[in-house]
Amino acid sequence: MISSNLASSFALENSKIFGIQKELELNEGYQKTYKKMDELLPTLPRSFWLSNHGIRGSMLIDDHFNPRPTDIIVATSPKCGTTWLRALVFSIINRNSFDFNNHPLSKANPRDLVHFLEAHIRGDRSTVSIDGLLSPRLLSTHLPYSLFPKCMTDDASSACRFVYICRDPKDVLVSKWHFANKLRPKELPPLPLEEAFELFSNGVSHYGPFWDHVLGYWKASVEWPKKVLCLKYEDVKEPSGCVRKVAEFLGVPFSPEEEKKWIVEEIVKLCSFESLSNQDVNKSDTRSRENPMSNSDFFRKGEVGDWVNHLSPQMSEILDKITEQKFQGTGFSFH
Repeated sequence: MISSNLASSFALENSKIFGIQKELELNEGYQKTYKKMDELLPTLPRSFWLSNHGIRGSMLIDDHFNPRPTDIIVATSPKCGTTWLRALVFSIINRNSFDFNNHPLSKANPRDLVHFLEAHIRGDRSTVSIDGLLSPRLLSTHLPYSLFPKCMTDDASSACRFVYICRDPKDVLVSKWHFANKLRPKELPPLPLEEAFELFSNGVSHYGPFWDHVLGYWKASVEWPKKVLCLKYEDVKEPSGCVRKVAEFLGVPFSPEEEKKWIVEEIVKLCSFESLSNQDVNKSDTRSRENPMSNSDFFRKGEVGDWVNHLSPQMSEILDKITEQKFQGTGFSFH
């Protein structure tokens, strides 16, 4: 069981990272949704795993988001390759719009090019901003598949396609631990790895238990393979195959002419960890109260298997057993 002080510590960190901004004037529909949220929050257990930020975003999406058939949703559990997948999808969809030698990814962080749905729908306290995005809208999310409205998930022919990426939970834990300590308030001591391990293995994690998050998208990809594509971060070792797979899924496969021009290889190079992390814009460590995460916070190593440098054999064994139990009989495996 998770001790109450650990859960409270996690909640405190969560609230400081995703603090609720000062309210602006809301339209009538948003006022009703916010009122529902204010009534809901006091009823949730203190160790509830979705932040105020996530709850608010989920409720606004459910009440106000109007999906389009051309919408593309980049979905991840945090620290599973969000930045790389955003860059990949953006460059695939826009490969005929920009020169690779003067590309938006050399001037902007991928999060500025693929909008975070839970935040963007809250942006101006109405849907004006998100409704004003040109199609195809490229959006990203950390929400579990089960929290999206039925108009986005149930019908195989309905609006939206989801491109999901997941990662070995041992690497996820290590990455989340490093990331949390980067953003942890200075008045708090660093979060020990042992505590982070206990929280993660017990399911206390941003946007829900990691294994449930993966299974939600995996099962949807099995049921509706034309609607949900499930990738593994470990597949980055063969990035060209990933690029072709994503392009095929999104209905924009590479032509023989593009293959001859090495467009796939250009995208792989552009979206590589080395390329993205070395862009000046991604070296910025500027933070603010409104934006507590700097661009550089999203780049550490980008490696597969770094967990061996941090986790004890016992921690590794426990996480492997949880993974085996959770995924048993589902057809999903990280190997």
